[in-house]
Amino acid sequence: MTDDPYGDERLVELYDLDNPAGEDHEYYRALAEGARKVVDFGCGTGLLTRSLVAPGRVVIGVDPSPTMLGYARSRPGADAVTWLDGDHRSVDPTGDVDLVVSSGNTMMHVAEHAAAVGAVAAAVRPGGVFAFESRNPAARAWEQWTSEATYGERDTVAGHLKEWLELIEIADGRVVFDAHNVFPDGHDAVYRNVLYFRSADEITAELTRAGFSEVVVDGGWQGQPLTDESRLLVVRATK
Repeated sequence: MTDDPYGDERLVELYDLDNPAGEDHEYYRALAEGARKVVDFGCGTGLLTRSLVAPGRVVIGVDPSPTMLGYARSRPGADAVTWLDGDHRSVDPTGDVDLVVSSGNTMMHVAEHAAAVGAVAAAVRPGGVFAFESRNPAARAWEQWTSEATYGERDTVAGHLKEWLELIEIADGRVVFDAHNVFPDGHDAVYRNVLYFRSADEITAELTRAGFSEVVVDGGWQGQPLTDESRLLVVRATK
């Protein structure tokens, strides 16, 4: 499995600091109430995954980055989670999962979206739920991803970092950008990122084809109506 762009252990240590628990984790934990089996697809460092652990509940974390999973396995409480190295092909089609969550815009990194959605559908029981968020393409967030707008410097556990984004390509909803991270020794570690911006209609159609009978797309974590100004698409699909 590829580790890009999350294969640098120095930056993985910073991931939870840059992406702390917030409304998103509260939303997913609320959906997990009463669930006996939960899968966190694209679990990364496992910050959300470990918080989903509860008595009598099976929690599985899946991620294609060995570096991210290595970090996840080292954290307190990690022994209560089953960690799987891999992508959607590692999700077993058991048909007994109550809830699959995919946080941190994970689904935007997935090129084989239909295959991934199909794998999740095969894992979920009738009445089970698949929930995730994605950036709203109508908000055109990539227009702000310039070096001038994103440049910053900070002191971290990896030393003093200089950071910025560089937009590389935009085509048919596929946005490619480089994340620059200049370490104290002057080395510029450049990590290529590819995100797939999909509309609410496109996501709904794919989920429906995969066997989800009810799809709700909100414009925020509190159930706000979706508009062109909404930053996020918060998706909840029931099989």
